[in-house]
Amino acid sequence: MNIELFEHLQSFLTERRQTLLRQKASERTRFITVVMEDLYQAHNTSAVMRSCDVFGVQDLHLIERRFGKRMDREIAMGAQKWVDLHRYQSTHTCLDQLRSKGYKLVATSPHQSSVDLSDFKLEQPIALIFGTEKEGISQEVLDRCDECLKIPMYGFTESLNVSVSAAIILYQLSQQLRDHDLPWKLAEEEQLQLIDSWMRRSIKSVDQIIQRFEESKNS
Repeated sequence: MNIELFEHLQSFLTERRQTLLRQKASERTRFITVVMEDLYQAHNTSAVMRSCDVFGVQDLHLIERRFGKRMDREIAMGAQKWVDLHRYQSTHTCLDQLRSKGYKLVATSPHQSSVDLSDFKLEQPIALIFGTEKEGISQEVLDRCDECLKIPMYGFTESLNVSVSAAIILYQLSQQLRDHDLPWKLAEEEQLQLIDSWMRRSIKSVDQIIQRFEESKNS
C-alpha cells in the first residue's frame, strides 16, 4: 500500500469520517465469511450483503453458476462500498479456495444431522454456505461440507427466507465471536488496507484525485 497516497486520500475526509473508518475497520472480521450459492432473487443477495456489513463480516462470496449476477443496489443500500464481493462460476472453485485458506465449510440446512444454532461452537474460521431459495443447499455442498447448521423452529412453517436465515445466524455467531477469546480481528496492516479500499470506493472523483497525485509525483 502506498502510504503517501493513503495519507493524501485521508485529507479529503473530515476527522470524524477518518475516526469512523478506523473504528469500523477495527470491528471487521474474516473469521466468519459468507457464501451464497446460486441465489435467484437479487433482493436476497443484496439483503445478505447488508447483514454482512451490519455484523462486521467483511467478505461475501457469490457462486453464480446458474442464474448469473444478482444484486439490487437499492436494497444493498450502499453496503457494496463496505463489503468485499467475490464471484465464482462454479461451486467447487469457491469451496476449494476457501478450504485452502483454512476455512471450515458449514452448510446451513434443516437436515436431520444438522447442529442447532444454539449448540454450534466457533473454534476456527468458518465459511457459512446458504443455498438457493427453493431447493436450498446443493448436493455438492452437502457432500463436501464439514458440518451442517440449522435454526431451531417451533412452528408449522419449516423454512425461513434465506436472507432472514443469514441475518439470524450472523447475529448469533457474531455475538459468540465477540464474547469469546478468538482471534477474530483483522491485523493492523489488513485494517489499513481495508480503510484504503473504503476511501477509494467512497471519495467522489477518486480516480482523478489519484491521477493528479501520481502526476505530481512524477513531475
